[in-house]
Amino acid sequence: MMIALMLALQGEPTFVDKSVDYKGAAVKYQVCLPAGYDAAKPMPLIVFLHGSGEQGDDGVKQSTVGLGPAIKANPKGWAPYVSLMSQKPRARGGWPDYEELVLAQIEQMKKEYKLDEARFYLTGLSMGGHGSWILAGRHPGMWAAVAPICGWGNPADAPKIKDLPIWNFHGDKDTAVPFKKSEEMIEALKAAGGAPKFTAYPGVGHNSWDKAYREEKLWEWFLQYSKK
Repeated sequence: MMIALMLALQGEPTFVDKSVDYKGAAVKYQVCLPAGYDAAKPMPLIVFLHGSGEQGDDGVKQSTVGLGPAIKANPKGWAPYVSLMSQKPRARGGWPDYEELVLAQIEQMKKEYKLDEARFYLTGLSMGGHGSWILAGRHPGMWAAVAPICGWGNPADAPKIKDLPIWNFHGDKDTAVPFKKSEEMIEALKAAGGAPKFTAYPGVGHNSWDKAYREEKLWEWFLQYSKK
């Protein structure tokens, strides 16, 4: 931990290896401390949920796709945040089946880091985009804003999350998760009285996350929102 803090203070984002007890086993995950991390300052938290290709038990792979590389490419932009990068075990089921794991990691982080609990943000890609939609619906009061990417949700959850700031992304040529899955969620939210933001990428396939995390200034958008 001390080495990680020294590196962060030197101006580089640092990925710290962590583990939490989950059903009697130690499950690895990572925490990203931003450049210039100040342990005495309450920090916003981003919870990132990876896609199916990053499942496993190494505790690292989930940080190599999506948000992790974006933070390394733009450490200044993402400097206001501490990030939790959970890793789902390679087993049957999706992120909604591992809700307790994510919540346990958040609770552990609340004990070990000084976090601004009014500024907890949720995002994820593909399978993690699905997890973002579902965990937002299950715990709408936990999040200040949510950014699902190329995932699928449950339109029936729209009334629960209509008041959440939501920015959704999807490529219209996605053959892994159909573009219409995001359209359905956006339509349901609007019908429930919400005002979600939706960015569609013409001609883009499944990988809409690189554009979303690197080009859209999500690092600025999240900070506009705080739980009341």
